Amino acid sequence: MKLSSKIKEINDAGEFKEYYLLDAQYSFCEECNRMDYAHGNGFLEIVALEDLQKLHSRHIGHQARRKFYSVVLLTAGEVSEVIGYQEYHFGPQSMYFIPENQLHSIGSWSETVKGFLCMFDADYFLLCIKHQIKLNQFPFFQLDNVPYLKLSDRETQMMTHLFWKLNSEKCQKTTLNDDLLVKMFLNIILLEAERIYNHKAAEQPFNLSRNEQLVAQFQLLVNQHFLEKKQVNEYAGMLHVHPHYLNDVVKEVSGFSASYFIQKQLIQETKSRLIQTSDTVSMIAAELNFTDDSYFGRFFKRITGSTPQQYRKQHRHQ
Repeated sequence: MKLSSKIKEINDAGEFKEYYLLDAQYSFCEECNRMDYAHGNGFLEIVALEDLQKLHSRHIGHQARRKFYSVVLLTAGEVSEVIGYQEYHFGPQSMYFIPENQLHSIGSWSETVKGFLCMFDADYFLLCIKHQIKLNQFPFFQLDNVPYLKLSDRETQMMTHLFWKLNSEKCQKTTLNDDLLVKMFLNIILLEAERIYNHKAAEQPFNLSRNEQLVAQFQLLVNQHFLEKKQVNEYAGMLHVHPHYLNDVVKEVSGFSASYFIQKQLIQETKSRLIQTSDTVSMIAAELNFTDDSYFGRFFKRITGSTPQQYRKQHRHQ
């Protein structure tokens, strides 16, 4: 498959529509499009693959980097796509996953495709429960694992029902509890996919380039040590490479600097604690090993545009 060298950055569902669909005004759900929700942060969109297949614009082979997560359930038809640097061919009864910031391009979709595409960002996944599962802990969103599943008949039926239920609840939500239920169904889909994935993991070998292996190891270390290690040179030391080399490789593979992933992990952890706990901002700063509360506040505002107090007031479910 011939790929375009220019990478399109796609930040949200609106930009997805503008880039991939012939009609930028296309609504994923007519009912949802008429509703104005006063609550919730981040975004989640679901669209039928058969609708997407009819509306795809001329971007076959063009590389894009989505700033959000995508989960695809394919119940019929054939799909060819490049995820990262590898080309995959998917048939009926399969699921595939595109992590946040992963390179991706569409190869071909048969006219018979059916199923669902679910897109959501990390902020939307924040649930109002303590000790939530983090997105980067799901194996199919990790660079060093295969990004797809082959489903049995029973598993396909179960996932089809869950996607239908997710879409139905999303279209009907009007309250904070409704929105929480939508997030719960999203979480159930990912947990069920993880259960199936782990059961079948040993069946499929997966090879990465040296650079991809280094980035996968770096991201794993960040997930494990971001509370006590906040500098790129600390991770470079653990990986036995020069900090500049580590940063260059991470930038090449992911499109972002190494420090971006450390900061993102800290911000996501802060957001989770602001929403899910009653800890004061000072307590959260201390738990994240920031010795200066004012610096912690400036760091959070620089990345998010809001102070911790403003973020909690805006997004926390009452």
